[in-house]
Amino acid sequence: MTKVMIVDDAAFMRKMLSNIVTQGGFEVVCEAKDGLEAVNLFTQYLPDIVTMDITMPEMDGLEAVTEILKQYPSANIIMCSAMGQQKMVLDAIRAGAKDFIVKPFEKERVIEAILSVLSKSN
Repeated sequence: MTKVMIVDDAAFMRKMLSNIVTQGGFEVVCEAKDGLEAVNLFTQYLPDIVTMDITMPEMDGLEAVTEILKQYPSANIIMCSAMGQQKMVLDAIRAGAKDFIVKPFEKERVIEAILSVLSKSN
């Protein structure tokens, strides 16, 4: 089963994404509330996919992507952004994120992004 880590500083966003991911047939192995926690948990759980919010305290999503990819170049990270964060999304893609999804989340788009990234990584 595909293992997913959800990273977002808002608990309700993590819950919403977690529901979508599990309904899609994937397993949520851990959740992080900021980039620093995400980097530590990634090493511990080695998830197949990470959904990463951009704007968070401690360490933002862009820094976390860079840190994770330094240690695990093949990590599959999907950025999550609110409307109007296009520049940050582009920065994230340049940093190595594989795809992005926009808030508010649409179930079909989240599942499509996960499947698309997985198919490209195999």
